[in-house]
Amino acid sequence: MKIMEQTYEEEIQMLQEEIEMLEAEQEETLRSIFIQHGDRLQEELKSVCEERGGGGSHKRALSKLQTEVRELEKDLRRQTEINGIALNECFVKTLHKSERKLVQQLRLAGHCSVLLFQVEFAVTEIQEDDALLRRVTELNIVVDGVEFKDFSAFVSRVEDTKDLLLFFRTLRMFSERCEERRQTFQHFQDKYPDVVSLPEGCRSELMIIRSPQLPGISVIIFWKIDVSKQGVVKPTLELLLKMPDQARELDTKKVMENGSDYFQSLLRILGVEASIEALIRTMCL
Repeated sequence: MKIMEQTYEEEIQMLQEEIEMLEAEQEETLRSIFIQHGDRLQEELKSVCEERGGGGSHKRALSKLQTEVRELEKDLRRQTEINGIALNECFVKTLHKSERKLVQQLRLAGHCSVLLFQVEFAVTEIQEDDALLRRVTELNIVVDGVEFKDFSAFVSRVEDTKDLLLFFRTLRMFSERCEERRQTFQHFQDKYPDVVSLPEGCRSELMIIRSPQLPGISVIIFWKIDVSKQGVVKPTLELLLKMPDQARELDTKKVMENGSDYFQSLLRILGVEASIEALIRTMCL
């Protein structure tokens, strides 16, 4: 009899844990639906509220839901403005839930500036006395974009160390520097379309300046954005001069040889945009 009672108690405990897990999954699914379909959800609520017009309690309940949705949307917009990261998808699944331990699988997808990303990971929470221990496991990151080659070594290290906070912090800094480069390259191509070319597009690291008055002579600017394994983002600009052999022989002032050093001096004094502007005007105009 005692064995049967113990068996029943164990089954009841398992059922309670399963119910709690299902309730958690339901809450997580609703949160995911809101992130992906928040705007449409609010319109549907508004429509239903208008249809039921004077229906007292229904109207009050729907009005409360609309207020909650608006507050959630406001909070989401505020978080996006603060961290620069916009989420398009948020999936959460509870793998295990008990009194002392919670294991959840999460998938986040979104963008930071022009960089698209998807992050999949598991979070384990263990309650020990008054302390809540939380750790990230099984981290997998996908970043899409031509800039990824500058970012890939860092991403590989983050996947090994499971440092999710470092990834998002560095993603924002890296994307900001990429956007600065894109805007600068696009600006000069629009301003000097006959002089500046971007053979790999404005999101690449390469700009070519060709002089209409000096055929065969060109300046190539390499604008790299390095990311260390520790998440330090460092833009570096280098200059390469190309000229025909005949012009090289006439280069008595060693412009070809010293051009890169001159450009680095300009960068320190004027900054990036003013240095490129001065270079274009000196060479071509």
